[in-house]
Amino acid sequence: MNDLLRQEIATAATTVVVKVGTRVLTRADGTLNLDRIGSLAEELHQLIEGGRRVVLVSSGAVGAGIDRLGLSDRPRDLARLQAVAAVGQSALIEAYDQTFRQHGRHAAQVLLTADGLDDRARYLNVRNTILMLLKYGAIPIINENDTVAVDELMASFGDNDRLAALVTNLIRAPLLVILSDVDGLYDGDPDDASATLVPTVTALDDTVLGYVRDRATGHSRGGMASKLEAARVVTLAGENVIIANGRTPGVLGRIMAGQLEGTLLVAQGKSISPWKRWIGFSVQPRGRLLLDEGACRAIAQQGRSLLAIGIVQSLGSYRKGDVVALCDAANTEFARGLINYDAEQISVIQGLQSDQIAVALGHHPYDEVVHRDNLAVLA
Repeated sequence: MNDLLRQEIATAATTVVVKVGTRVLTRADGTLNLDRIGSLAEELHQLIEGGRRVVLVSSGAVGAGIDRLGLSDRPRDLARLQAVAAVGQSALIEAYDQTFRQHGRHAAQVLLTADGLDDRARYLNVRNTILMLLKYGAIPIINENDTVAVDELMASFGDNDRLAALVTNLIRAPLLVILSDVDGLYDGDPDDASATLVPTVTALDDTVLGYVRDRATGHSRGGMASKLEAARVVTLAGENVIIANGRTPGVLGRIMAGQLEGTLLVAQGKSISPWKRWIGFSVQPRGRLLLDEGACRAIAQQGRSLLAIGIVQSLGSYRKGDVVALCDAANTEFARGLINYDAEQISVIQGLQSDQIAVALGHHPYDEVVHRDNLAVLA
């Protein structure tokens, strides 16, 4: 059955990021399922034939390495994980390239780490590379650079869910499709017969987050919690997310036809600019500013800049031009922005009127501590 909202979203999604998780690509023993990779390649090929530009964020390097090295289980220590990932990554990209070449297409390997998207110049370089690959008609296959990653390999990207969200924002793709081993978000344990699939989420509130029932496995680092966090990043930037079962044949075709497949998480407001996407979602804050109620309201509701008078407390060590987190009195982050002063200067001018800055510092370079043009609201 088709859905008008989904049809509208699918029609607008000329560029699609597809994220496929470890549990979709591997068998029960953790080894790579080549038949499933072949089916996925066929579905991606059909999307491209239909006029879409497609970027694939793929897990599975460790699983492929386990397979190629003949291991019985996923290693637990970092050095072995990185070695297995190094072996497996070549096997993974080889499997994709062989299947895509059957359709006259080429797979392009793009390995990233978190700090690769943190730096503005590298961020733009990655963006330009991906867009040029799409112009060449190649299919970018993006994965963590597990052989040099530390936090990323152990946990931080959450089985590439967050990486997929960052890539979606990087290229301003209107739709992220997360393919998992479940049909979508359920309002309880998916194995419970009384639980029902949630077809549409219009707000990631406490009720929705309370639905999560993740169970750890030996082969995957992700779970529904990390998928909802990825969806939060994408929907706040003004794009849409669908979580669906990647083991179901033809799932991508049905999604792009606007059919009721999986769980749709709807964009929260208008699409935001690439500059504010980078500030809000790619850069890790170097410090935190706790603001009074008036400053929080002015920024979140009125689109105003941050002035020194609204700062209650400064935390962390940061320099002019760094990204800082803007937080309410409870230390809950609601925005991020590029700061015009370093931490030592903020400790002197916090709580002051703008016309008092010159007396306190001996000069007055900016009225705004964080200008609204360099600020992204996250909630």
